[in-house]
Amino acid sequence: MTDRGARDGEAPIVLVPIGVDDTALDACLAALDAGTPAGSRVWLADDAQAGPRGRAIIERWLARTPLAAEYSRRQASIGEVAHVDQLLTACGRSDVVVLAAGAVPAPGWLAQLAACLARDPAIATATPWSNVGETAAWPRCGEIAPLPVDLQRISSACGALPPMHPELPAAVPHAVALRGSARQRAGGLDSASYGSWHAALVDLSLRLSGLGWRNALCETAYVGGTGEGTPADGDNDVLAARWPAWHARLAGFLMDDPLHALREQLTQRVATIAPLTPQRELFA
Repeated sequence: MTDRGARDGEAPIVLVPIGVDDTALDACLAALDAGTPAGSRVWLADDAQAGPRGRAIIERWLARTPLAAEYSRRQASIGEVAHVDQLLTACGRSDVVVLAAGAVPAPGWLAQLAACLARDPAIATATPWSNVGETAAWPRCGEIAPLPVDLQRISSACGALPPMHPELPAAVPHAVALRGSARQRAGGLDSASYGSWHAALVDLSLRLSGLGWRNALCETAYVGGTGEGTPADGDNDVLAARWPAWHARLAGFLMDDPLHALREQLTQRVATIAPLTPQRELFA
């Protein structure tokens, strides 16, 4: 972005680290156009990952998108975590939403994440529901579900939920809103210890929690995905050494499912909203 400084009242910057899956990228950009207000700031950042087809998709999208979008590309890769850390540093104190290149955001997603951060100044990370959301997964905790066909229906149902923003063990990498001031206080991502954004985000979330911030579910927003984030080789060992209680805490959350009632409430609300066409099923 030309000016990445924080501005009062502005929505977060949407940061999309580009991956190698051209089809997923195309779907992500189409969903961004369909579900994000015109003029929203979007930064496509390429750590030398996109091939010729991917770059062509980006160029076509940049030429027609109503979003305030920019694209940057490194000549040589520095690694996922180091790259995201550089991008976040460039954004300064601005709030940022890191959106996976395979994510498919539902309409209204960005405004809901911004509202979540605004409701509680103690929230440092806000994660929306997703079919690949791990602890923030819907309709079942910890399970990968098909990508919903009718994203408007999901968006309407999520938006009707009371905004309570319960605690998550950590943010989840399909889409996460990061409060700029909290991120700066906690320091950067640990690119020396972790090879994946997935693990580095867990580490950042736990550091933020230790400083008194909250990692919250934004139950009023939904961002689908085509795949689940996974740790790189050795990342889980580093997390276990640095945060000995982490894996037990995560396992306990997945088994106990403290958000079960909230998931059921969302399921019931989806069932009461008519699909776009009577013949269309919720899932493909």
